[in-house]
Amino acid sequence: MEFNNNLPIYIQIMNLIKSKMVLGEFNGGDKLPSVREFSKELKVNPNTIQRGYQELEREGLVFTQRGMGTFVTQDVDAIKNLKKKMADELIDGFFKEIKKLGIEIDEIKKIISERIEEDKE
Repeated sequence: MEFNNNLPIYIQIMNLIKSKMVLGEFNGGDKLPSVREFSKELKVNPNTIQRGYQELEREGLVFTQRGMGTFVTQDVDAIKNLKKKMADELIDGFFKEIKKLGIEIDEIKKIISERIEEDKE
């Protein structure tokens, strides 16, 4: 994984795990890699992984069982809400950037409709 210097690494790790959760690569109840394992894989300090896991736990997306590891939440609604939140953030960023181009709402709708039709093919 290549890290962006503009965002703390633990947040980038959280985002990676969140993406894997919404894509179904990590399902409810799945065990996440151990802190040591994941730190070796990503070539980061184990404390960075631990901080990411703690923040994910604070958000209710994972839970820790002492001596067993860290697991993905089995709360289906939490994952659905995460997916919606991530989609909303992408859309917000899209609108922010496209408005900078001076494109009106009707033109944005047209562009999106055309893109949807292209994707159907």
